Amino acid sequence: MLAPHHDGSPLHVSTQAPVLGEEVSVRLRVPAGAEGLAALGLASLDAVSVRSNPNHEPRFAPAVLLGERNGWAWWQAEVEVENPVHGYRFLLQGQTASDSVGAGSPRQLWLNAEGLHDTETRDSEDFKLVASAPEIGPPAWLASSVLYQVFPDRFARSAAADERPLPEWAIPAAWDDPLDPNPPGRSAQFFGGDLDGVLEHLDHLDALGINLLYLTPVFAGRSNHRYDALTFDAVDPLLGGDDALVRLVEAAHARGIRVIGDLTSNHSGDAHEWFLAAHHHPDAQESDFYYWRDADNDGYESWLGVPSLPKFNWGSRELRRRFIEGPDSVVARWLKPPFSLDGWRIDVANMTGRLGAEDLNAEVRQTIRRTMAEVNPDTILLGESTNDAASDFQGDAWHGAMTYSPFTRPLWSWLMRPGSRAAGGIGFADAQVPAHTGAQFFEAHNRFVSGFPWRTRLGTLNALNTHDTPRFLTSALPGTVPVAFGLAATLPGIPVVFAGDEFGLVGVDGEASRTPIPWQLLGEDPSRSSSEDRARRDLARDTTALYAALIALRRSQPALNGGGMRWLHVGDDVLVFVRESAGNSVLVAAGRGDFSVTIPAAALATAFTEADAPLPLFGAEVDGFDGARLVTSDDGITLSAVGPQFAAWALSGVESP
Repeated sequence: MLAPHHDGSPLHVSTQAPVLGEEVSVRLRVPAGAEGLAALGLASLDAVSVRSNPNHEPRFAPAVLLGERNGWAWWQAEVEVENPVHGYRFLLQGQTASDSVGAGSPRQLWLNAEGLHDTETRDSEDFKLVASAPEIGPPAWLASSVLYQVFPDRFARSAAADERPLPEWAIPAAWDDPLDPNPPGRSAQFFGGDLDGVLEHLDHLDALGINLLYLTPVFAGRSNHRYDALTFDAVDPLLGGDDALVRLVEAAHARGIRVIGDLTSNHSGDAHEWFLAAHHHPDAQESDFYYWRDADNDGYESWLGVPSLPKFNWGSRELRRRFIEGPDSVVARWLKPPFSLDGWRIDVANMTGRLGAEDLNAEVRQTIRRTMAEVNPDTILLGESTNDAASDFQGDAWHGAMTYSPFTRPLWSWLMRPGSRAAGGIGFADAQVPAHTGAQFFEAHNRFVSGFPWRTRLGTLNALNTHDTPRFLTSALPGTVPVAFGLAATLPGIPVVFAGDEFGLVGVDGEASRTPIPWQLLGEDPSRSSSEDRARRDLARDTTALYAALIALRRSQPALNGGGMRWLHVGDDVLVFVRESAGNSVLVAAGRGDFSVTIPAAALATAFTEADAPLPLFGAEVDGFDGARLVTSDDGITLSAVGPQFAAWALSGVESP
């Protein structure tokens, strides 16, 4: 609670988009007074400096004491940004406290992105300033985005879908048929959702508060998921074709909802026009688009050995020209009118351009972003990297990661029933969900997010689940959905709703989670329903209302949209943190069980009296609602609840000298 603090937010860093050679002011907060120093094992704090590593040669910049506000001393140093990714950490020097071993001797403390240390730390754990051309960096709207993911075949079916002939691969299904978990139905079962169906339900997204719509692939394939593209030059006629995408994007933009598409940069389908031109044709221009195992272009490399997904060879200049480079490329075409997509999510971004000794990943991602910037710099680029993504996400291209290590897996481990299993793309070892305490959630979350520059952390997805994973609710501890999505909405990052989460849908793996949306639950006549149907309807309506309320919380509070992040308490069953900005702060408590936690007034970094105590925002005891309670005293505040419970309160903004 009383640890020195720094993060990449505007409270602590003078610019979010530095350029090479710019001098940036970085600020450190340290608890003031004897109590604060004692918590650090110090009798005195004699000096603070910033240690950078430009050109891999350490350099120190002295910090000056600016003054104190609300129990915190603020120090500031000036750092010249000398490399595109400029790492830095703080060094605190003083005298060891009299009640500590070695009393009165010199003591050094290091603060980096992982936290406070009493031994020297590694450069890879430093805070990071990212210097890049402004158009390469993230758009201004990234930090306030709430993303809704749609799997088009399963979202909604317009009347026009009935008139479309089905391709040979499709196994037709009625909207309320059960999912077929076994091949060939697993990837060939066809429910017929289309883009006009999405358009017809934009009011639902608007009511939820969604402002960013992500469509999984819309190009034709030979499967319901369409990650096995036949072409990148046209929208699948089964989805309504190019005109349907234009209609959807225009209607979404009219509601203030941006739309991003999904590209498979790692592979195409084995029926893709490029692959067909090259397969068994070594003299074809497209021959070098893929990795062939023989001179006859017969055998080939594919994604994880799946033959329907042949792997691209990004050593091909012609492939780059057609797909990712320049105004006539696939990447550029769909960002320009009349389609006007607002960005891309790149599938299997972590594997793209990598095979054995060859690694062209950086070249590919940087080329994609340059092309996007030339067409429309006000676009977002998200990359799928389901495990430790930090090494690829240092600000040179990707604006955020679709990854499960920082948030999804730690969250499941804290909020799942003991002994739960989770098959499929979520990535648990042996499909076993380990049981974590709140301290382990914090440790895992902090370990993985600390590898990202701050602005990349703001663009990384906070997903309870996606189209590739089981649904969170399937094995969640009772009553923990508000806790889970509350954390998604309030921790730094982009909250994610996979279509159907708000209906209370379940699924044991990624395929089983791609459930047709039961729209009838929001409009059926309860008097004509069975008790089971009424229970499903009540769950859908209650969960939809919960999601809408938490999204409204996220979007209404400035501190939750780019503000800083400071942990106040980590316990087995409860986590407490505060998001901070100059304009306002939000105090958050998330408990999987009963809790009572007292936060010292000195830890809050904001002044308030009993007369203007924190304002309840969500889940707090208001007007008789039996939620979390906040009680103020001279010592601070006490938060308590019968759990599971998620609650948030508004505080005043942070004052700095």
